[in-house]
Amino acid sequence: MDVNAAVAAAAAIAGLCTGVIAMLAFRWSERDQKKPTRTSLRPDSNGALPPGVDTVLSVLSSSAVVLDESDGVVKASSAAYALGLVRGGRLAVEPMLHMARDTRRDGEIRQVELDLPRRGTGRGEALAVSARVAPLGSRLVLLLVEDLTEARRIEAVRRDFVANVSHELKTPVGALSLLSEAVMDASDDPEAVERFAGRMQIEATRLTNLVQELIDLSRVQNDDPLEDAEPVRVDELVAEAIDRCRQQAGTKQITMAAGGTAELRIWGNRGQLAAALGNLVENAVNYSPARTRVGIAARRLAVPGGDQIEIAVTDQGIGISEKDRERVFERFYRVDPARSRATGGTGLGLAIVKHVAASHGGEVTVWSSEGQGSTFTLRLPEAGSARDRDRTSGGPLIVNGDDGTYRAAPPDTLETFPAPEVLP
Repeated sequence: MDVNAAVAAAAAIAGLCTGVIAMLAFRWSERDQKKPTRTSLRPDSNGALPPGVDTVLSVLSSSAVVLDESDGVVKASSAAYALGLVRGGRLAVEPMLHMARDTRRDGEIRQVELDLPRRGTGRGEALAVSARVAPLGSRLVLLLVEDLTEARRIEAVRRDFVANVSHELKTPVGALSLLSEAVMDASDDPEAVERFAGRMQIEATRLTNLVQELIDLSRVQNDDPLEDAEPVRVDELVAEAIDRCRQQAGTKQITMAAGGTAELRIWGNRGQLAAALGNLVENAVNYSPARTRVGIAARRLAVPGGDQIEIAVTDQGIGISEKDRERVFERFYRVDPARSRATGGTGLGLAIVKHVAASHGGEVTVWSSEGQGSTFTLRLPEAGSARDRDRTSGGPLIVNGDDGTYRAAPPDTLETFPAPEVLP
């Protein structure tokens, strides 16, 4: 009897121990499940970040990446992915990774500027970034990356602009100084005085044109052209542009032709539109060889959001290379500096055209082939409501030198347009 009681007591104790062990195992498992795991530290998981950090990172304009103790990405902003900083859950930029490891080791904040290759084909300018690394808590590291590419481009444009303006102003001013000394030394020689005075007048005109174009460029950048907007007839703008260049064209025996401009109107500032179209025609004449043709053609285009007027200015000049076409609208940029200086160009004409087109809600584009000429196409909103008529669309217009007709560029386009009226 005592033996049976002992066995029963031992069984009860064993059952109690088993229950306690089972309960402890369940509690342990439950607590273990609540611990942050490696899976919870993957990108876009908020559990591993200190309170409030995720909210702060979401409002930063900089690209943000948070790394853990094994260089895994805990959190990364969409901008970081767009810049190619994070790939496959890892930081893809080796110099930044070394910075993060050094900061994790000694707790020091580090900052460096780097040039990163662009994602994709690798073509184009490098991305200029500023990277700053700081410790975040005891085991995390925060990386903030600022894209400086646009800021550097603007700074380069500003620097080049100041340098070019200084150079362009220095040239005619220096010439006027030397010519004035020559006039003084040749005061007893009427022929020499007349010759030097003529040169002084040329340099003074060049200086005046440069200052005026600087004023025009500043005005089109700062003023709102739509405050004084009105319907402007295209044929009047074309006639004014042709009159502006008639003397230069006559000297070089260049034929100027215009067509398709009747009954077309543009909504905008008349003065700015006349300056833009005049610059395009003047460039076409200046860069065309003698005894060639400059054409101006206009037409209405049906586009989403309202009809546009397209004005194409075509020459048969030297053409523009592909690399130069990307920069012809920059201030002071010249395809052929020697030719520009010979014709008195300032390098600001196309920059003014670009700003006028943009401020009027339009655009200016260029098609060119070296040795075949160029076509600059100005597209601007039409004044008034759209008309119920057949409309054409296509590329910019170019002169067909064989039969005098115009056709869409590039030359393999089949659509043709009637030959314009030739103006004397």
